Amino acid sequence: MTLLELLSLLRRHLKLVILLPILCALAMTAYSFLLMPNTYTSSVSMYVLARSGEEAGGPTNAEFTASQMLTNDVAKLVNSGRVLADTAAYLNLESLDQYQIDVASDTNTRVITLSVTSTSPESTAQVADALASTTGSVAQEVMDVQSVSILNQAETPQAPSGPNRPMYIAVALLAGLFVAVAIVVLMDMLNTRIRIPEETEQMLGIPVIGRFPAIDK
Repeated sequence: MTLLELLSLLRRHLKLVILLPILCALAMTAYSFLLMPNTYTSSVSMYVLARSGEEAGGPTNAEFTASQMLTNDVAKLVNSGRVLADTAAYLNLESLDQYQIDVASDTNTRVITLSVTSTSPESTAQVADALASTTGSVAQEVMDVQSVSILNQAETPQAPSGPNRPMYIAVALLAGLFVAVAIVVLMDMLNTRIRIPEETEQMLGIPVIGRFPAIDK
């Protein structure tokens, strides 16, 4: 099927091609606004100070590289089972499964940004602060870390950070368009009726030498 044939086919089923994407977008709009709760994100920053001879003459390249690797290790430690369990116990929670925890650490700094997302703005900030404090304690205990300083306390978010409803609606619109095109193409493939004389020539390999005109009743 050529592009022109596809466009002609879509034009014959224009209602389906237009209505189905709109219906999918409307359904996603209703779902996202009525059933998807708002989520809130709170962040806290930590600075990792390794045990080294930085005070005398400044850090060497090897020490700086080692401290960066140690910072990455501390970032991985945030999502470890011990830190999560200790934080949950400190907050009198069974677990932190209902919280989304994201950790970011640049390769050229020793600053770790810890973000917590949930449906409750107050508990989000509490969990972020508790995670940062627990991570610092565990890192000092099990790693060669002098200290993990908390640069800023997590603030209670005032506005929701998600969900990204416009993106979901746009994806639903595109998905509806794709499904509509697929349905139209499938209907055309399953339709074995001869609709134009050219199809007879293609199927039988012989030319059309006559036609019967349609006569009204």
